[in-house]
Amino acid sequence: MCGICGVLSSTESPEPALVRRMLGSLAHRGPDGSGYYRDERVALGHTRLAIVDTAGGTQPMTGRSCRENGQIWVTFNGEIFNHVELAAQLRDRGHVFDTRSDTEVIVHAWEEWGPGCFERFNGQWALAIWDRRTDSLVLSRDRFGVRPLFYTRVAGQLLFASEVKALYASPDVPRELDPVGLDQVLTLWSAVAPRTVFRQISQVPPGSYLTVRDGHGRGVEVEQRYWAPSFPPAGAEELTDLEANAEALRTTLMAATRLRFERSDVPVAAYLSGGIDSAVTAGAIASGRVVRSTSAPLHTFSLRFAEAEFDEGGFQTLMAERLGTVHHDVVVSERDIADVFPEVVRHAESPLLRTAPAPMFLLSRLVRDAGFKVVVTGEGADEVLGGYDIFREAKIRDLWLRDPAAAEAAVEQLYPWMHRSPNQAPAFARSFFSRNLSSDDLAMSHRPRWDSTAVLASMLRPEVRVPAGGAADGVVAQMPAAAASWDPVARAQWLEMTTLLPGYILASQGDRMLMGNSVEGRFPFLDPHVAELAGRVPAEHKIHGMDEKHLLKRAFADLVPEEILRRPKQPYRAPDAAAFFAGGTPDWVFDVTSGAALEAAGVFRPELVQRLLEKARRTQGRSLGNTDNMRLVAVLSTQLLHSELLTGPAPAAAPPEPLTVFDTTLEPTGLEPTGRTSA
Repeated sequence: MCGICGVLSSTESPEPALVRRMLGSLAHRGPDGSGYYRDERVALGHTRLAIVDTAGGTQPMTGRSCRENGQIWVTFNGEIFNHVELAAQLRDRGHVFDTRSDTEVIVHAWEEWGPGCFERFNGQWALAIWDRRTDSLVLSRDRFGVRPLFYTRVAGQLLFASEVKALYASPDVPRELDPVGLDQVLTLWSAVAPRTVFRQISQVPPGSYLTVRDGHGRGVEVEQRYWAPSFPPAGAEELTDLEANAEALRTTLMAATRLRFERSDVPVAAYLSGGIDSAVTAGAIASGRVVRSTSAPLHTFSLRFAEAEFDEGGFQTLMAERLGTVHHDVVVSERDIADVFPEVVRHAESPLLRTAPAPMFLLSRLVRDAGFKVVVTGEGADEVLGGYDIFREAKIRDLWLRDPAAAEAAVEQLYPWMHRSPNQAPAFARSFFSRNLSSDDLAMSHRPRWDSTAVLASMLRPEVRVPAGGAADGVVAQMPAAAASWDPVARAQWLEMTTLLPGYILASQGDRMLMGNSVEGRFPFLDPHVAELAGRVPAEHKIHGMDEKHLLKRAFADLVPEEILRRPKQPYRAPDAAAFFAGGTPDWVFDVTSGAALEAAGVFRPELVQRLLEKARRTQGRSLGNTDNMRLVAVLSTQLLHSELLTGPAPAAAPPEPLTVFDTTLEPTGLEPTGRTSA
């Protein structure tokens, strides 16, 4: 896992000083070394976290034995887990390899298959390919958007990078928030690719590649998708045998976990959250059901909370003891969250509506401090296998259109507390589930969430606000025509896979919190074979009645303890407003919410912010409702984003050593480094 960056110029060779600044800003993503390739048109930069072929995988990389010698260069962030199998296919076609790295496989795969190579990759990646044969720069991102990739055009150049802060190494890139992207965050929890929250900065959408041909100042960009979530028409699924599907899921997920555990030249650890997802992936590794490359015991890592309301320590300990792992945990307090929050926002590079990324950042720090660079996690299971309440609610809302009485009974299955409040339950059910119902609305599942979150925009200054409903309408407009024939649960899954998963779960809570501590996350549930299988099975296999992830539970009933298998789902949550007010308020809160700071950012109405802060102080943040909690975190994170990323000079940092330079403007072949130099 690494950081990548680069510059494509329409007029002259990119400045090495700019590339070095970009590399320095990505040092946390790749502390094991750095390098760049430079010719008369392009510069490709790379900071390395050495995991596969630690001796031979230095980047940027070309293929010495390519038929077009030195004409294809790659800088790559991620892992191609099936690189061994692909290398064998390429050798059969006459390709000769100099390394064992998956990066070199990309070089040869591009030469052999062109853009078709992306469909063959099983992995998680953001990469740039410079093809000198056609003067083309290709930017590609994995199917689900596990790895980030941003770009912008300024002053006759296209700049790209793993993180926005690297783009800001150029003084020509404007540092401003984008109102449309901000509105998307305040409605959907994240900006939706290609949009970002930053003006004039875009991101490559998941499952896409961007081809840039920029000869003689003629900028031509072509974005193409090579993959998108898809589902069969409701009732037309071919995989209808529940037992056969459970066995297929077991086999496929075991293989995906094995692939992510074995394909590493450094030790791999696993997260244990206390839920079924991480129990399955950690259990698949530790139980011996996968072929392990080492006999050393598995190390597992868990996040605990000082506040019992959020803690899942009992289930984590149960699973760790069952598996016999070497277990580590970190106990996070409210004040821990407040103290680390500025650093979290700096890495997230986005406004946040929850503090949940902060504990994940502290957990990845524990992994790093224990000496691990790689961790397997359970992210993605809820999205592909139907684990969220929003999917179960989608079933009920669809049923409400046809049979309100039956739907009301289903609500009681979903929310057992309603049995204890018989006088309130019917009114709640009607007000929540009967609102905004329309059989023609492809996003009917998400309207309540989007409507409740969109009220956060009332805090914005008039000049920053955009027309209401635009964020939701934009996402719905992207839905494929076939979605009209999908089951309501499938539509809800598509929406989650397009918004929350890449923009928040895998970004703010995932890649950014892991790579902030130089740790790579691997996600077996997002293996393309697992996702394809999950997409083809009937919704009823994923949510059986109101039992979420039914197929997963059935597939791994022997591996996961009954206490975890049958426990009510507890969504991952962390203290929000209370983190900033219950245990003492850190100075930075006052700094970023001062009148001067609010005026400088120009985002929120100061009088509404002060009213919200007073309310939080009076109650120590413990009595705020859901909306006010989100409002407070949104204000604090946005103000931090302005102070940490958008004001002042870009932080100066040296590229990680050793720095390896391939510069064809100094040495015509470009195949030998011009020397290893200190930054």
